[in-house]
This record gives sequence, structure tokens and C-alpha cells, in this order.
Amino acid sequence: MATKAIVGEKLGMTQVWRDDKVVPVTVLKVTPCRIVQIKHPETDGYSAVQVAMGTQKEHRLIKPELGAYEKAGVAPGKKLVELRLDDVSAFEVGQEITAEILEDGEIVDVTAVSKGQGFTGVMKRHNFKGQRASHGAHRVHRMPGAVGQCATPARIFKGKKMAGRSGAQKVTTQNLQIVESNAEENIVLIRGNVPGPKGGTVLVRNAVKGTN
Repeated sequence: MATKAIVGEKLGMTQVWRDDKVVPVTVLKVTPCRIVQIKHPETDGYSAVQVAMGTQKEHRLIKPELGAYEKAGVAPGKKLVELRLDDVSAFEVGQEITAEILEDGEIVDVTAVSKGQGFTGVMKRHNFKGQRASHGAHRVHRMPGAVGQCATPARIFKGKKMAGRSGAQKVTTQNLQIVESNAEENIVLIRGNVPGPKGGTVLVRNAVKGTN
């Protein structure tokens, strides 16, 4: 499991120069996160810290949410995110976690909800080959073909790969590199692309599998 983690917002992609080379990067806005609750294995079964992202007006929160913030003594946030960590002994309620915990060149794992593709066919959703373009094939070129048996069992089995909604799933991309971590401007540049749309919530933690 991770030893350090932080959550941010995806702003988009750009490119920067490093060692006379153009490096594509994803820009994350990582504002300081305030710890609202700390979970321990003895009481909760696992170790984690619950942090608040951004700021929110009190009248926009329901009473249970507002009570949690008042109990922790921190300003209300737009979203509560839980960061699973190996050891939470170094954290305390009310403490801020900033981009300073990430170092330039560090290898991290990034988790986010991927872009939703809506209702898609089997060729896009499951990478089907599609049917032939000749020899009697009439307007069925992108259709899946036969999906079941004859009279027995006279139904389609659950889990059959068919057309449907794709995307909008939790995705983790492993072993990405931190190009730059700027705590003053609350910006983190990650080499390559990161799952999710612009404005999506992105969780960054140190790589659990390493680079070997």
C-alpha cells in the first residue's frame, strides 16, 4: 500500500522542455487538503486519512457533513476524499497536506474515473473484429453476430460481451513520473496522460510496484 498520497484536480495537458526535449505532461491543481478524520486498523479495520478538497459555503452542506467539519475544526470543503495509507501515525486532524510531499522525478500511481463514452457498440467497447464486408453481409458490418444458442437454454448468459455503456470507470495508471511539483503555485506536472476528463478528481500516490 502507499506511504503518501494526495488528491487534486485535472486541468489538462501541455508540454514542457526538459534536457532539450519536449515532454508531454498532465497538469494537476493540488490545493492544500485538510485532514478531517483519521482511520486506524484497531477501530476501522484499515488505515486512512479523510481529507477535504477546496472550500465550500456552509449553507450548501447538509447537517451531518457540517457536523463532521465542525468536529474536526476545519473549514468545509467541496468534496471528502479518503486516502489509504500504510501508516497514519504522522498525521493529525486539521493538518494540511500539500504538493510538498511529492518530489521531482518520483514515480507515482494515478487513479481517476475515466471519460464516459456513452452507449457504444461491440467494436469500440470490446474491440470486436466486426463482420465481413461482402458475401451476403448486408448492413451488419459492425454488429456482434450470434449471441446465444438455439432452443436450449433459450436465453443469453450473464456477462455476455454486447453493446452498452463504456467508460466512466475507476482506472489506475501505474508508474508515472513527476516532472515538477510546485507547492507555491499548487501545481503538479505528471509525465504522460492521466485518466479522466478536465476538472476530474485525481488521486496521486507513490508507486506500490516500483519501476522494476
